[in-house]
Amino acid sequence: MNTLFNFNAGPAMLPPTVLEQVQAELRDYHGSGMSIMEMSHRAKDYEAVNAQAEASFKRLLGVGDGYRVVFLQGGASTQFAMVPMNFLSPGAAADFLLTGAWAEKAHEEAAALGPARVAASTRADAYRRVPRPDEIALGPEPAYVHLTSNETIQGTQWHAFPDVGGRPLVADMSSDILSRPIDAGRFALIYAGAQKNLGPAGVTAVLLRESWLARANKGVPTMLRYATHVKNNSLYNTPPTFGVYVLGLVLRWIEGLGGLTAMAERNARKAQLVYEVIDGSGGFYRGHAEPASRSLMNVTFRLATEVLETQFVAQAQAAGMIGLAGHRSVGGIRASLYNAVGPEACRALASFMNDFAARHG
Repeated sequence: MNTLFNFNAGPAMLPPTVLEQVQAELRDYHGSGMSIMEMSHRAKDYEAVNAQAEASFKRLLGVGDGYRVVFLQGGASTQFAMVPMNFLSPGAAADFLLTGAWAEKAHEEAAALGPARVAASTRADAYRRVPRPDEIALGPEPAYVHLTSNETIQGTQWHAFPDVGGRPLVADMSSDILSRPIDAGRFALIYAGAQKNLGPAGVTAVLLRESWLARANKGVPTMLRYATHVKNNSLYNTPPTFGVYVLGLVLRWIEGLGGLTAMAERNARKAQLVYEVIDGSGGFYRGHAEPASRSLMNVTFRLATEVLETQFVAQAQAAGMIGLAGHRSVGGIRASLYNAVGPEACRALASFMNDFAARHG
């Protein structure tokens, strides 16, 4: 195979060693004579895969028996509705902290189901930063407070989560889940689509505090009720079995590298390689996010003209670097540096950026 550096925003790169293990086990999973894709989700082999994935997820986040993890379908976009359906009780309102396009989508979906207050927003600043603590005006007793930990389109990230007091805190962590240590015990619920940092598209991981789950609305359709999936250990209906299997391998890969502390150090070094080129380019590259809110997962920047940006993407692809075009809604350039993207890819990108600036600056 030719060397290819994958900066796609999602579905994104998977660890090469995980793909190699998947390939080796694809036709005969652990001597069973069949692929994991062919097994019943009620088989003991798959039940073990499912249970081990939940245990690894909780272990990495440092949470204990008061939390459960369920593996669902529908992506984070389904969670935008599923959270308020379960926890936005009649007469209550939920508070939203808006930091970009995905936080907006979560707010819009909740607002279709009940009162959804904007407790803070940096839209007036083109979502170049996350809100300061003094800009957050929470209600006295919201049903929950929702934030998006990392915005893939604008390239911003919460580096310190806000203090919400005793209010239930909910987070969409699709694009930076397990990229760094966090105090997961502060959250009542965390959800994340797998296709960026956890595994292939088709799986959504949801971490729930069991004591909060007891307060969930009872009149929710069965498949959209978190309690259904917790009670049945994610096996109420046929789950995305192959995706959960790969996710479990990715979790073991993270643990093998040293866990979230080692992952955070690795990710910080990777992002620094690219941000240093932006900051040292004399304005040739213009980062979107303010430095204090820069994402370590999605580096977003612009060049002087769209023509130059098109040339940048085309020449980068010719040099073996794919997925660098910005989101279609905003344009520009975006380098997604998720967990599986190696330091060698970031060094190659930094070198290309320096060369491109020298030729076109």
